[in-house]
Amino acid sequence: QSYDEAIAEEDLQLIQERESAIRQLEVRQLCYPAQICRSPFLTQRQRKIQRERLITEFSNALAVFQKAQREAAKKEKEFVARVRASSRVSVSFICYTWVHAQTQSYDEAIAEEDLQLIQERESAIRQLESDITDINEIFRDLGMMVHEQGDMIDSIEANVSNAEINVQSATQQLNRAASHQTSFRKKILILIAVLIVLAVIIGLIIWASVKK
Repeated sequence: QSYDEAIAEEDLQLIQERESAIRQLEVRQLCYPAQICRSPFLTQRQRKIQRERLITEFSNALAVFQKAQREAAKKEKEFVARVRASSRVSVSFICYTWVHAQTQSYDEAIAEEDLQLIQERESAIRQLESDITDINEIFRDLGMMVHEQGDMIDSIEANVSNAEINVQSATQQLNRAASHQTSFRKKILILIAVLIVLAVIIGLIIWASVKK
């Protein structure tokens, strides 16, 4: 099994596990007001703990992935530096006499190929840096949404403990919770898709570096 196939299989398993957990959490949270009135405080607390655990797991996965991104970018920069140094050495040994005209042409072709390779690698490095920035922005949005959902759940728990929930107010809170949950799920799916794409890119870059 190739390196890229192993990465794809691992990412697919991660997506399935997170998708199943998020779907179960969504179904449990989207209930009727009457059910909320009857639901015990412990159940609400368990849902909150479950949500926090999922977010923690995603944060840990992000930290590992960002570390791999930084290592890949470092290797790319080192490779570009080596190619540039090699190109300078090759050019310094070019012979400008008529006898070595063919050697000169060959060295110039090598230098042009190295330049193209450097440009491709620098483009890949810029793409990695851009993708890292996009992921950080997505996680900032997710953090804000998690904070809002945490406040919402705390409010529901307080109403349950006081046993004075207003049905109309609870309905509005449920609608807001459903809207936030849908947006949260979309963000998670977008993040997973970005992680898969970046994993494939990093795998290809590492494979190309090892091959060289």
